[in-house]
Amino acid sequence: MADLSDLKTLGDAATAEATPAAPVHERKVDDLGRAYATGKRKDAVARVWVKAGTGKITVNGKDFSEYFGRPVLQMVLQQPIVAAARDGQFDIVATVTGGGLSGQAGAVRHGISKALTYFEPGLRSVLKRGGFLTRDSRVVERKKYGRAKARRSFQFSKR
Repeated sequence: MADLSDLKTLGDAATAEATPAAPVHERKVDDLGRAYATGKRKDAVARVWVKAGTGKITVNGKDFSEYFGRPVLQMVLQQPIVAAARDGQFDIVATVTGGGLSGQAGAVRHGISKALTYFEPGLRSVLKRGGFLTRDSRVVERKKYGRAKARRSFQFSKR
């Protein structure tokens, strides 16, 4: 090391080694050509399989419009497919347990989004931008002792 220019070249080499490469997302498909993912929301857990097909969505052995009667829940379920512009291209089979219908719809939506990224990694940026890959971590707050519910007090009476 004769002068400070040697230190500059040392610093360039050190930063090149320290900078990690961007993660490469690979296609994860089983022997039958299906991508599998688990989706969660509140207390609901959904297991979702995605494969190339005609656009049929089955939840717990029933058609999704039969299982989720409310149009809002059906819309929630289809959001990632519509956002990825893949309507009618995938058959989706889901089994969901726990929670209520709203939580189950959110869990299936999360599972579909993850499974789509495993089947077709190029969709990841679109789904991530839409917020479909983030697990909604909001859960019901636990009940505290000395309270009627989580935060509500018992009714106050002076007499």
